Amino acid sequence: MGLGVVFPGQGSQRVGMLAEASAEFESVKDSFSEASDALGYDLWALVSNGPEDQLSLTEFTQPAILTASVALYRALTERHAISPAAGAGHSLGEYSALVAAGVLTLGDGASLVSKRGAAMQKAVPVGEGAMAVVLGLEDSNVVDICADISTADAFVGGVNFNAPGQVVIAGATGAVDKAVDALKEAGARRAMPLPVSAPFHTPLMQPAADVMAEAFEAVAWHAPSFPVVSNVDGSLQVSPDLIKASLVKQISSPVLWTACMNTLKQQGCDQFLECGPGNVLCGLSKRIDKTVPIKSIEAVASIEAGLSDL
Repeated sequence: MGLGVVFPGQGSQRVGMLAEASAEFESVKDSFSEASDALGYDLWALVSNGPEDQLSLTEFTQPAILTASVALYRALTERHAISPAAGAGHSLGEYSALVAAGVLTLGDGASLVSKRGAAMQKAVPVGEGAMAVVLGLEDSNVVDICADISTADAFVGGVNFNAPGQVVIAGATGAVDKAVDALKEAGARRAMPLPVSAPFHTPLMQPAADVMAEAFEAVAWHAPSFPVVSNVDGSLQVSPDLIKASLVKQISSPVLWTACMNTLKQQGCDQFLECGPGNVLCGLSKRIDKTVPIKSIEAVASIEAGLSDL
């Protein structure tokens, strides 16, 4: 049996996350100390006590989720001798997967995603970009409708292909609004704006991609201990140079999550653990293929059980 480990992206954060796990596993507090040293502020204090509006700012959210996800993975490996066949992460979560696979240190990973969050927010002024989730339409229908509305001056397109019948669109605010109306008319079960402040994974993020391409050159990259699937094209990544190039593209390119999960299954993964706060990826996995066992390991009982209750 092959194990796949998956790591969530932005949106899974909450004040007080990992409180239970931190009381049981030294690796949780150690991980947050390691990240805090690299960031120059007490990340555990922010995660534990808030304020929530600060934790929700992208440049703080991203290192918080990355560190929480890596901390849970480390807690799991304290209790169980696991050997993942492959891993993947949704957007920001791809960095968590790379830290877990030893491509980046936790300190470097936390620093990079803090810069990534700040650069992504700066790329498009607040109010000029938006995202919306669309449920109940074929991916191709969403792509075609957005393409009809998108212009050179007002982009809108699919950016997260999360599961069959679930696509997130993003772009210029006015274009997203038009697309939402058009998608509803086309029969979408739901099409509603998301509470985010920037149009992630669109060409509008190219300035952030340029920032990160430079930032990547200042840290050490290593070959992964297990392959990590790229969000950009669903391919297995084992070369540090290709990983860096893919991560630059990822900032302004769609997240092909369904393709990532299919690649993991092709790699022999027939059971999955979601390492991180919440269980968003568990829900998406069941939409993609409900026959594949998956569970979240945020709770101490789930870490202790490991694979035994899958």
